[in-house]
Amino acid sequence: MCLAVPAKVVSIDGETALVELGGLTRQARTMLVPSVKVGDYVLLHAGFAIQTLDEAAAQETLGLLARMAEAGAGEA
Repeated sequence: MCLAVPAKVVSIDGETALVELGGLTRQARTMLVPSVKVGDYVLLHAGFAIQTLDEAAAQETLGLLARMAEAGAGEA
């Protein structure tokens, strides 16, 4: 299964960005979203930012993922 998750861009150096996801930071390649800026949200997949998205859409998706995680934790 492939899953892309929203992450917030906190810094950019060339074609590499530092993104924040759930309190963790990761490096992401930005060659597929060359207009990305610090503060933008991107969809992160396998280390690549594959699309930018607005904050409302990012927060909605992050909320859904959190609810899925909570539901899954209740089943264990």
